[in-house]
Amino acid sequence: MKRDHFRHGFSETNWEKAKAEAKQAMISRARIPKTISYSELVSAIRAISLEPHDPRLSHFLGEIAAEEDAAGRGMLTVVVVHKHGDQKPGPGFYEMARGLGRETSDQEAFWVSELDFVHRAWSKRVAK
Repeated sequence: MKRDHFRHGFSETNWEKAKAEAKQAMISRARIPKTISYSELVSAIRAISLEPHDPRLSHFLGEIAAEEDAAGRGMLTVVVVHKHGDQKPGPGFYEMARGLGRETSDQEAFWVSELDFVHRAWSKRVAK
């Protein structure tokens, strides 16, 4: 995925710090293995201000998904889910997955498979 440097008005430094904060929050959940709600995730980000329904969040999570997938650890953002209702990722997650060449026609099966892959990938890694 091409890096586009579109930071929604945030500095490159703060955007990257925010991504590191978000990754750490997602990784901590992937290790145990559990999920994290959008609201919990944005609360863990201090470098920039995002809300759970912020349209910029999709772009932010898309960058993280692409980076982690390219590193061979799967789409880490699979652990980010709705707090209420279906407790699954939003539609943007599946759009990201299709953009990475994934087959998502059966969204439930795709989500379960990717979640399992990410949980296994991070449960094997030693915490820093």
